[in-house]
Amino acid sequence: MMERNEKKKWIAMSGGVDSAVAAYLSIRDGLDAEGVTMRLWSDGETLSDTEHPEPDQNRTDAATVCRILNLPHRSVSLGETFQKKVLDRFMDDYAKGLTPNPCVECNRCLKFGKLFDLIDQWGGGLLVTGHYARIEQETDGTYRLKRAKDTAKDQSYFLWGISRDLLSRIRFPLGDYTKPEIRAIAAEKGLPAASRSDSQDICFVPDGDYARFIDAHSDLSFPKGNFISPDGKILGEHQGMIHYTIGQRKGLGIALGAPAFVYRKNTADNTVTLCSDAELYGKELTASCVNLLVEDSLLPSRVEAKIRYRHAPAPATVTRLEDGRIHLLFDTPQRAITPGQSVVLYDGDTVLGGGTID
Repeated sequence: MMERNEKKKWIAMSGGVDSAVAAYLSIRDGLDAEGVTMRLWSDGETLSDTEHPEPDQNRTDAATVCRILNLPHRSVSLGETFQKKVLDRFMDDYAKGLTPNPCVECNRCLKFGKLFDLIDQWGGGLLVTGHYARIEQETDGTYRLKRAKDTAKDQSYFLWGISRDLLSRIRFPLGDYTKPEIRAIAAEKGLPAASRSDSQDICFVPDGDYARFIDAHSDLSFPKGNFISPDGKILGEHQGMIHYTIGQRKGLGIALGAPAFVYRKNTADNTVTLCSDAELYGKELTASCVNLLVEDSLLPSRVEAKIRYRHAPAPATVTRLEDGRIHLLFDTPQRAITPGQSVVLYDGDTVLGGGTID
């Protein structure tokens, strides 16, 4: 049986500046550490969960950083899990008329899911990543996920799906730094990733063309249909609902004499409803697939909630429903509440949990 080492740090290395500095900061205390790079996706080859394909640029860059820091490094291929848990769901959600958030699923299922399974197979320990967030231990011994110091880079919104039981085994060393400070550390220590540009929000669609990606990697089709008004009047023809998201104004390809915005997508009749800006605002939502990062009994009735990454947290009243979902009633109307996106609940800097907007 492999000897357990619960204090060993496994550093998730992407090849970028954030994970490089996370590695440097993690080894200053002298604890046993090792870098690990996940190979998840390639547009030109099929990746499995067992085979080890040729290194890509990310793996090569991560290995270079580890050599500079005198860290062991290994890589793993998790292409099958990524395909099933992230890519397939991403495409299926678009087929249902939703606007998915694949970064949340990647964090939940891959970085803080499958990778933890491997860490336990390798002897256990802590997982270190380059996310901009914080985990703090409270006086009662519990661990809480919190916002990063750098509010412009804070990534806590994408982390609500992590299992609460894993928080004690996760380290986010960048949480108390700003991005310029991280780049300065990388430059000072001679890390080659110091000037590397930031990764895209959705790594597998770097050009943002979701329709092209889904057309190339699935059998799904999105035929043309009708633009309609909120009262059902036909306004014109849309080019397939894959091309639209709630709140969108630009690129509609229709002139109505006044600004029009996407209000709703209906897969049953293949219609896209357009409305005025004022009609985009709503005060209520329900969310499914709820994950709480605090005990159920500690979820307050009053929270701040974000309905998208760049959304300012808004005061709301939250209610747990009998079927496990949550209902939110905002104090003031919120613009473009979008099915498929995440709603994340905060109490000050503490992340209480989240869910997927119905």
